[in-house]
Formats: sequence, structure tokens, C-alpha cells
Amino acid sequence: MSKSLFSAFENVSSKAWKQKIQVDLKGADYNDTLIWKTTEGIDVRPFYHQDEIDNTFLIQPQQWSVGQIIFVQNETAANQKAIDAIQRGAETIKFIIPNPDISIEKTLEAIDSNITNIQLELQFFDPQFIDQVAQISAKAQLIVDPIGQLAATGNWFKNEEHTLVFGESLTINTTTYQNAGATSVQQLAYGLAHLNEYLNRAEGKSLKTIHFNVSVGTNYFFEIAKLRALRVLYNTLASEYQCEAQLHIHAIPTKRNKTIYDYNTNMLRTTTECMSAILGGANTVFNLPYDAIYHKDNEFGERIARNQLLILKHESYFDAVHNASDGSYYIETLTTQLSEKALALFKDIEANGGFIAQLKAGTIQKKIKESANKEQELFNNGKLTLLGTNKHPNKNDKMKHELELFPFVKINPRKTLIQPIIEKRLAETVEQDRLKTE
Repeated sequence: MSKSLFSAFENVSSKAWKQKIQVDLKGADYNDTLIWKTTEGIDVRPFYHQDEIDNTFLIQPQQWSVGQIIFVQNETAANQKAIDAIQRGAETIKFIIPNPDISIEKTLEAIDSNITNIQLELQFFDPQFIDQVAQISAKAQLIVDPIGQLAATGNWFKNEEHTLVFGESLTINTTTYQNAGATSVQQLAYGLAHLNEYLNRAEGKSLKTIHFNVSVGTNYFFEIAKLRALRVLYNTLASEYQCEAQLHIHAIPTKRNKTIYDYNTNMLRTTTECMSAILGGANTVFNLPYDAIYHKDNEFGERIARNQLLILKHESYFDAVHNASDGSYYIETLTTQLSEKALALFKDIEANGGFIAQLKAGTIQKKIKESANKEQELFNNGKLTLLGTNKHPNKNDKMKHELELFPFVKINPRKTLIQPIIEKRLAETVEQDRLKTE
């Protein structure tokens, strides 16, 4: 069809639209009535228009894969679990390796790394083990983040003097920041400053891949824009170092808004969060089982989580169009605003000594806690809703005898170099009060 369908209509400017809205408001204040003020400091308008878009971003299209995370306690069991997951549709397997005694040969036995993407996330640092992995499987992606270890636990794997940059890849784990209550702007800025610490130490090394582990929240369009902004910011920083490494984003739903009561609602939350991750351009999407915060790993929860992704991919056709959010005035504007605010915060961090220095000074922890407290206050006042918890709770819902895992912040006194960044869910206090009355 070559004939334009809209040629008979005159263009309407954003100014004209706003004037029409103000007439319809019948005297009500436009800003007070229709502008949504967010915790990121971004004012969301009721409409967006082409004549207000200064620039759009050219973001490289991404193919996404269905991921599954497997903790390796026993190599044979983990291997069989991985093979079963692959047969049921998983395309990327992330093995979490707790110690260097784990046999990589047994763990990867009969798994074709030419077909299935393999990630090995190490919870320790051992150069000999890392070299051994490279010899066993050249295609396995090593996921090791010493700075992320410091931020999450308060201690290095060994000490600050050990090598922070090794091999041809880097990993930046930003999930801790999101799960602890950081805003989208903070997550982006801290992730960028986190990466910059590595790039400062990577001089002379040939990097091929940068892995970003990202948690995705429930603010649908903001999360799409967050992942797009991450690519924009990465390209900006990488160009300064003349770094040509590819950025791989591995996304997983946040734990921050998950609940033990009305737990099936978690499936709705993770579905929209996975949708945001896909539309935002994640390379791999790992879903979080609906019962992950209070049940041990189980076949049912993991199957449901995997099937959510398979439905999005094969029945909802979320793999049919790349960069589906391109051209959306709202998302393009959010991407610009998040990028600019995150870049300004990143520059402030660098001007004050860098990310590690600010972690040691406690500045990063303080800022995240302030953001978390503001969000917690919104939840406590009912302005931020978690259905089934602070809105329409089912009083007959009993969970005391369902808890296989302790779902709250664990207090474990120990000596640390810095104050760790503590992950905490919004519903914890409400849930603890309800459990006491069961």
C-alpha cells in the first residue's frame, strides 16, 4: 500500500495537545493532576510527542535466550538437572560453583556447548581453577565479580591485591543494588562506576565480553528504558577506553517486590518483569520461580518459571521483533533522562575517588539505604501496592508451615572490611507480623 492513510489529517503539535487537555481539565492544575513524580526525579507526562524528541538511540538488535540457574552441590545431580532443563527448552545454563572442589568435567558431561550457552558463576576466586575451566571448556563463560563480592558481603574473595581483571571477560553484578532498594538511576550509575574500576585496571588486556547481571523491577516502561540506557552508557564509557568488548546483559526479576503471602501473584510480577527485560534488549533472561524466596529448589517451581519464558518466546512471539520499543516517544524520552541522570551521578562518583573508594567510605551504602527507606515509606503508607500483602490480603492465607527457607534479612555478625549492601524485600516487616499471629 503506497497511499498515505493520514494525509487528509493536519499535524497536531504537542502545544496544541496540551492546550486541549487544559481545556478538558476545566480549571484543574495540569501539573498537579497529570504529572507523575517518580523516585528517580523524573516527571512522567500524560503524553509524549515527536516534536519533543531531541534524539533517538541506535541500539543494536539482540537475540535473547531462555536461561536457567543451577546451584552445583553435587556434580552428577546438577548435570542431570541441566540436561533435563535443556530438553525442556532452556537455551542458557548458569551453574553456580560454590567451591574449587567441584568437578567441571562431571558438571558439563554430555552438554554440547555449541548448542547450549554455558555460564559458570564462581563464588570464590582461584586462578588455578579458572585456568582449568578454560582448558576444559573454551566456550564456557566465566562469571566472577570481585568488586561485586566486596559490595554484597563486605569482604574481598581474598584481598584487594589479588587480580581483579583476568581472562577476556568482565562481570558486573548490579542485582545487589536493585534488591537493596537503589533507584534505576543509581543502579545504572553504580554499574557504570563498578565497570570503570575494572577498565582502569584492564590496560593492555584484550577484552571480548562484558557481562552485566541486572535485576528487573515491576515499573514496566522504566525497566525497558533502564536496559536501553545501560547500553547507551556502556557504549559511551567503552569508547573512552577504546574497548570493543561486546556487552551481554543477563536479566532476572528482582526479589525486592516478591512476597510469601499470595505467592501466586509472584508469577504475574515475574512475567511482566521478564517482558521488560526482553523488550529492553537483554541477551539472556533467567526467571525467578514464584516460590524462590521461601522454598528450596524444586522441579515444579523451576518448570513454571521456565515455561513462562517459553510462552513469551514461542506463543507470544517476543523473539519475532528485535528492538520492539524503538520509536516509542515515551521510552525514548525515559532512556534519555535515565542516561543523563546516571551519567551525572557517575561523574560525581569519579570526582570523589571512584566506586571502590566510595564503598569504603560508606557513601554508596548510605545513598542506597536512603532510596530504600523512601520506597519502604511509600509501601508502608499504601502508596506503593503489593497485591495480597498491603492491598486485599487473604486473611485465611497461612504460611508458617510452608517456609523451607528463611525469607527475611539474616543477621550474621562477622568481621568485614566495609559495610555490605543489604538486600531486603519490601514486605518483610508485614510478613513477620502476620506470621506471629498465625
